[in-house]
Amino acid sequence: MAALTEPLDSISGSASSSSSSSDGASSPEADGERLPEHVMELVDREIGGDLKCLKKVSGLLEKLTAENKALEEQVLTVSSSVPLRVSAALSAAEESRRTLEELLQKERLLSDTLLRHLQGSQSWADSLGQKLGQLDTVERHSAPIPPSKELSKRNIFPTIQQFLMTSSVWEAVGAVGTMAKLDLGLKESRCAHLQAHLRETLRFWHKILKDRLASDFDEVLTQLQWPFLSPPVASLSPPANAAELASQLELLVSQLLSLQTSDDLTAESKLTPSRPGLAPATPLSLPIQIMLLPLSKRFRYHFAGNRQTNSLSKPEWFLTQVLMWMGYSSNFMEEKIQPILNRARVELCRGLLSLVQEKLASDAPRLLYDDALFCHLVDEVLQFERELRTTHGYPSSLPGALPILLEESIFQKWLSVEKKMAVEKVDAMLSAEGAWSSQYRDITDVDELKAPDCAETFMTLLLTITDRYRSLPCPRAQLSFLALQKELVDDFRIRLTQVMKEESRCPLGARYCAILNATNYISSVLSDWADNVFFLQLQQAAVSLGEEVWGPLGATEVGRLASLEGSIFEGLLGLLERLKGDMLGRLLDAVMREVREKAQPYCRDRWLSLPSQSDQATMSLSSSACPMMLCMRDRLLQLQQLLCLPLFQSFWQGLAERLDHFLYQDVILCNHFNEGGAAQLQFDMMRNLFPLFGHYCKRPENFFKHVKEACIILTLNVGSALLLRDVLQQSQEEGENFSSEAQKPLPESALNELGVYRLAPCDVLILLSLRASWPGK
Repeated sequence: MAALTEPLDSISGSASSSSSSSDGASSPEADGERLPEHVMELVDREIGGDLKCLKKVSGLLEKLTAENKALEEQVLTVSSSVPLRVSAALSAAEESRRTLEELLQKERLLSDTLLRHLQGSQSWADSLGQKLGQLDTVERHSAPIPPSKELSKRNIFPTIQQFLMTSSVWEAVGAVGTMAKLDLGLKESRCAHLQAHLRETLRFWHKILKDRLASDFDEVLTQLQWPFLSPPVASLSPPANAAELASQLELLVSQLLSLQTSDDLTAESKLTPSRPGLAPATPLSLPIQIMLLPLSKRFRYHFAGNRQTNSLSKPEWFLTQVLMWMGYSSNFMEEKIQPILNRARVELCRGLLSLVQEKLASDAPRLLYDDALFCHLVDEVLQFERELRTTHGYPSSLPGALPILLEESIFQKWLSVEKKMAVEKVDAMLSAEGAWSSQYRDITDVDELKAPDCAETFMTLLLTITDRYRSLPCPRAQLSFLALQKELVDDFRIRLTQVMKEESRCPLGARYCAILNATNYISSVLSDWADNVFFLQLQQAAVSLGEEVWGPLGATEVGRLASLEGSIFEGLLGLLERLKGDMLGRLLDAVMREVREKAQPYCRDRWLSLPSQSDQATMSLSSSACPMMLCMRDRLLQLQQLLCLPLFQSFWQGLAERLDHFLYQDVILCNHFNEGGAAQLQFDMMRNLFPLFGHYCKRPENFFKHVKEACIILTLNVGSALLLRDVLQQSQEEGENFSSEAQKPLPESALNELGVYRLAPCDVLILLSLRASWPGK
């Protein structure tokens, strides 16, 4: 406000001065004594005492008038803007003051309420604090009472020293065991100082006793030539002190086992959390720990640090070394240690396996960016696992080296590398020169499925992948590999479809048939796998995991999988069967196009004017049917050589069905037959067409039922034909069902007596109408 008022004051003062000057200039005589001094100085300076200079007065007056007017305009401008800003500032200040008063009022209300609440609850807080203090005192003093009484009563600490001084080792071991039990009793106590004191005392005496027993145990083991770093050589005669060594060994192992509880307690603070994927850190028995020390030192000497034997590219070196140590020590553990310590050999293998796990956990992450070395590591670990389980009988209930490969980053790398390698192999096998020929084509007994080399190699690849993940201990990991296999199968199916479309212009070619054989081979192998116990177990595991594996499925699909009605490969099998059916259809279409073309003269043959059978010396195949028959014979022989047996059976049966329909529709129903024509048709079918298919089944006429039954109707003698026509017409006119003794309708019964089962009565009437040899005609 001061900054605003000062300019206003100066302007007002200037204006007043100007006004006074103007007034003084206009009437100096009236107010001469009240004129300001600076006005008088101005007049003297401008006019002076020379009266001749009075002519300057008018100019001075104009100048002063202009200055006065300018000052008035400035005053008006400032006075119109400044009051608005001042008013706004005053309004904001007033609003802030009002808000502050409201907040202060609320704060006073909250303070009063809180103070009243604290005053009311103070008594409760004081009472609760007393109770909690009493409970804490009781808990602190009650927990250590039994152990402290035990300590004071037995006076264990001096006793252990006395036992050791008198070489009473068993008694010292018992005293340390008692101390370990007391330590366990104090585990839930809150007396931290007493517990720490007891633990330190236990650690002190345990170390003294353990070192003494370990030293004696080492001496005995050394005399027994432990460790075995090469194949043990059986001595011709046992050492002189063999019985004494066996007695000392049994005694020391038993004493060390008695220290197991205290050893586990003293080792608790030294345990480090195990890496994910490593076996659970269950402590090894104390004798095995001591026996492992020289082997562990050798392992770390050779396979840690900068030694040449510590090579990332040679994991087989340390894996083979561990397996050799297991083999060399097997007999000694079973004969010397196993009678004293149960499962001693397994415990030693578990200890050596922990070295392998530690080494693999260190090396595997370093190979994630080198596919070749990573694949080599996985292969060696899988081989190690197989030998560990089979050769050395390591129990399947205990984890081996494979859990290291199941760590998330390592497992994902394994999956990606497995897929990459498989895709590269598929590319190579499909582009190979002999991809579509069978390697067993010259061996008839072996080459039943006629699978091309690419399909057989592909399924061998899938089988290899199965063998690699079969021993994984985690069903979820196995299902991940199964998903990869299904993805590879679907990719291979798509590739087959692409090649098939390229070859579909020549469906009778060898490559097209090889693709069809490949599809059938993969489908049959997957069908066998679906009934395999391993894949059935995987299916149950997938059902138990639910949507995590299958995604959202309906209750029906899940129920079918759970009840084993469905298959884990069901989707893939459906796609493969669809491809196989499509290819078979194309093949049949191509053959039937040729047959139809060759059969056109046969369809237009003169069936009404052929001589009767009695007028011919011998019946022979119609000349117009020869091209058709030769075409069928050649295609059947050709495809019998190209297709595997199941596919060829489907092919010739489908061809017979289509041919039966074609001959019935285009030859029989499109022509009329005299007696000779009907006999010739029957001869062509029964003595020529059916025997073509007689090489593949015993009763080929059963696949040509329309043609066979039509020949029966057309070749009936006149009397039987007339009687049959009357029966069928009567039945058709009356529309009633007549029953025979067998309770069958009369028309069907009459047809069945003639050997007609497929054709309906109306169809038989049509066939009878095609006969030209009726009485009176």
